[in-house]
Amino acid sequence: MKELMRSMKEASPVLAATDTQLRNNALKEISKALENNAEAIFAANRVDLDNAEANSLPEPVIKRLKFNSDKLRSVLDGIASLIELPDPLGHIELNRELDEGLILKRVSCPIGVIGVIFEARPDALVQISTLCLKSGNCAVLKGGSETVNTNRELFKTIYHAAVRAGLPKNCLAQAEERSQIKELLECDEYVDLLIPRGSNSFVRYIMDNTRIPVMGHADGVCHMFIDKDADLDMAIRCLIDAKTQYVSVCNALEMLLVDYEIAPDFMPKLFDALKSAHVSLRGDDSLIPYLDDETREALSYKTITPDEYHTEYLDYIMSARVVDGVSEAVAHINRYGSHHTDSIITNNDETAAIFFSLVDSANVYRNCSTRFADGYRYGFGAEVGISTGKLHARGPVGLEGLVTYKYLLTGHGHTVADYASGKKHFRFTDL
Repeated sequence: MKELMRSMKEASPVLAATDTQLRNNALKEISKALENNAEAIFAANRVDLDNAEANSLPEPVIKRLKFNSDKLRSVLDGIASLIELPDPLGHIELNRELDEGLILKRVSCPIGVIGVIFEARPDALVQISTLCLKSGNCAVLKGGSETVNTNRELFKTIYHAAVRAGLPKNCLAQAEERSQIKELLECDEYVDLLIPRGSNSFVRYIMDNTRIPVMGHADGVCHMFIDKDADLDMAIRCLIDAKTQYVSVCNALEMLLVDYEIAPDFMPKLFDALKSAHVSLRGDDSLIPYLDDETREALSYKTITPDEYHTEYLDYIMSARVVDGVSEAVAHINRYGSHHTDSIITNNDETAAIFFSLVDSANVYRNCSTRFADGYRYGFGAEVGISTGKLHARGPVGLEGLVTYKYLLTGHGHTVADYASGKKHFRFTDL
């Protein structure tokens, strides 16, 4: 692994120096190759799905593993969108004359070599690899073992198309064995950034066992607060989408907060909607006044304690709690949430402004589903992941999150001694 990473580090400046036309042409070749090799990719995916069923994996997990014609069309649309986006490299972000003839520029450039360890979701491999190439970054990709056959076929297709288009030989690499993760973590000489996607324990393991900078999030405990001034029908529509449109992703709704003033009217609507959507319910003592025995049974209701407010279900299960207005909702979200994505349903502008100002999350929404927290839906082309940190990148990480910058200084024999002695003086003029 170290030798491979060393080779990628050497290829990194070569890829960074390519122009946007070459990188876009490579993406076009990748798109064509994926279409041309579709049947082989689908066949590999069927093997992974058969293995998943034989191993009795949960249905939400199996849904993630699928790579069919719909998923192919989705990733091809993502590549097309990515091609249309401006080149993130070479942007002059600062252009300043420090003194006569001494010009300082800050220019965007790739991060370098990025290692991405992601869940068993084949479409993620396509999104991550194409984003890295568009942004001029070399990438080593490690997907979940449940989709090893699909990932192998996808990677082979993408890699050969990229090299055929003129990108450097070591622009992409694939790791398949779990043991290679440990080896990757030790490659701090060659790898500039790690982006792990997965469970809390897995992300923590990565952070605790490497000197390589890590970007990402450990949990996706997303909330929705139904305010007293909410349109209740809108609230039902948004929360059901947030919970059930794709239950096994990090931006799915996990906990619902309901203002006590509307709870008597809203709870019957909520329970009916959850029954229809086959969603089980968890809750604390605040829900007891609204539950009868029939509803408890229909929703497979279980009581939880505050320690369980942190739970990320990634399944047809949701927690709920009744709160005393927006202040208690915000306090709950900031304490028990994961700073990923949280939404308020309200027609009150003042309440929405309080929520937007005080909720400390990467994505804060009003009157819409949490499922919009996605690089493709933000117009980024795709995403390598979602970051809940506050340094470098936050929220869905697309092209802008995959570049950094360097300072370029041009002079004409300038020396610091002249300024230290007072012979010359800085004048700092923006050009």
